[in-house]
Amino acid sequence: MAQSNLPTLNSDSGLTRYLQDIRKYPMLEPNEEFMLAKSYAEHGDASSAQKMITSHLRLVAKIAMGYRGYGLPVSEVISEGNVGLMHAVKRFDPDKGFRLATYAMWWIRASIQEYVLRSWSLVKIGTTAAQKRLFFNLRKVKSQIAAIDDNALHPDQVKLIATRLKVTEKEVVSMNERLTGDASLNAPMRSDEGTSEWQDWLIDESPDQETVLGENEEFSERMSMVNSAMDSLNDREKAIFTARRLKEPHQTLEQLAQEYGISRERIRQIEVRAFEKVQEGVQNSAQSQNKAHENQELQTV
Repeated sequence: MAQSNLPTLNSDSGLTRYLQDIRKYPMLEPNEEFMLAKSYAEHGDASSAQKMITSHLRLVAKIAMGYRGYGLPVSEVISEGNVGLMHAVKRFDPDKGFRLATYAMWWIRASIQEYVLRSWSLVKIGTTAAQKRLFFNLRKVKSQIAAIDDNALHPDQVKLIATRLKVTEKEVVSMNERLTGDASLNAPMRSDEGTSEWQDWLIDESPDQETVLGENEEFSERMSMVNSAMDSLNDREKAIFTARRLKEPHQTLEQLAQEYGISRERIRQIEVRAFEKVQEGVQNSAQSQNKAHENQELQTV
């Protein structure tokens, strides 16, 4: 399943020709896709995998176009997306009941985003889900609120972006500086209240005690449901789930594979299965709590 077998896109100048070429590959009907996936999964049929890949090249191109704002060659972004698509085809299980496109979208985006992060070489960017969300959505949100220039954002714009992306205002300012070039904290800030500097505006965003108490109680309740749900896991599932989902920093698949003497793919499968069990247990607990609350409310009427 080599990428060399795919239509080539050597530079952005050949993008139009490439898009025309990949349109020649027909889309697969559900039954046809299922049979091809089974053939590859059970017999390693390379031609079946090739048909699944080429029929989804348009999906890769469409997703890749959403990353043109980072100044990277579209040809390379598409190439990375194709790598993600091939990983998806290798791991696709048609018996799960969903289409390849649904499954492959995650792999394509993940592959492209990792490439973008590597290319930008941003220090400590992408270490958390919130930072990745900010990095990959800042330009889109700026466009939505008409903050289309590369200058410092207005305080109201920073506040709006922070709210939408669930990050701090300080993180928005810092990321905007990274994506538009370095800027001094002594740089003038556009404000209706007169002249000021960015460093004067960066205030403490810590929540008040009431908010902290409420969040702690909610977190404790959730963790209680998670711990109860984990009772359904065997010892190995519980250990792997904890190492991959609950500990900081998370242990890598490679570390756990060496510890248990099995493949990384097997570790990933155990993690996914454990997560599904815990998720189901938490959902059941939440439903039970909701019913209990409803009964209490009915009794007080």
